[in-house]
Amino acid sequence: MATEPTPSTCFHHPDRETGRHCTRCGRPACSDCLRDAAVGAQCFECVNEAAPSTRERVALRLRGENLLATKAIIGVNVVAFLAIALKDGRIDGGGPTSTMLAVYGPAVHNGEWWRLFTSSIVHYGLLHIFFNMLVLWLVGRVLEPGAGPLRFTEIYVVSVLAGSAGALLLSPHASTGGASGGVFGVAAAATLVMQRQGVRFWDTGFGPLLVINLLFSFYDRNVSVGGHIGGLIGGALAAEAMLAARRAEQPKLGVLGAGFVGVAAVMIGFAAAAR
Repeated sequence: MATEPTPSTCFHHPDRETGRHCTRCGRPACSDCLRDAAVGAQCFECVNEAAPSTRERVALRLRGENLLATKAIIGVNVVAFLAIALKDGRIDGGGPTSTMLAVYGPAVHNGEWWRLFTSSIVHYGLLHIFFNMLVLWLVGRVLEPGAGPLRFTEIYVVSVLAGSAGALLLSPHASTGGASGGVFGVAAAATLVMQRQGVRFWDTGFGPLLVINLLFSFYDRNVSVGGHIGGLIGGALAAEAMLAARRAEQPKLGVLGAGFVGVAAVMIGFAAAAR
């Protein structure tokens, strides 16, 4: 005569019955104590045990990675800043070259589509480019070794386009420039990846930085709120597409998915510029 199995209770919450188990240690665990893994789900204790220590994380980030994409993007921005400053005779981004390259709704609507890209190399002063490049370097040291230079570059470019689209949505008649959209995007991507690895949002470092800078954007009239929000969303969506494709063991689909996000951002930007 068959008997019903004795219900299992969560190892951490003995008052909760559960039919799920940690795929690593085998202990029964409730949904609150399980974390999604590449295969199945693991309890939070196994996730914490598997997570590298702070010292190991630093060693992994600095293990001789070339960071080709990060260095190249920073180099392009610095060279562009110097070239624009020399041509316009000023470093505050108020010259004609900066104006010609910045994203501006009426100009984009008239066919100057390149502004969606070139706006990222326009910076309004030394502090503007310094802090953008500093954060980009810090994020690149964490994200590029795992993503690779091509995927990191794609996330950055998609974030730039999404930032331009966001700026056009919220302020189509303002001249907007800066790499902030791209920087917000890669920072959001790094935060998302670290969270999926079991790191809490507030422990990622970049998550709190994004929140603080986003809140600051609403208090400084010279900061493009739309550019920051657009870049953040674009980078997060591009990273999510790549992570989903990796879980499905179809990494090439992640590149296509991120590209689709970039195309969508361009279309939104053109639609917003027409207002």
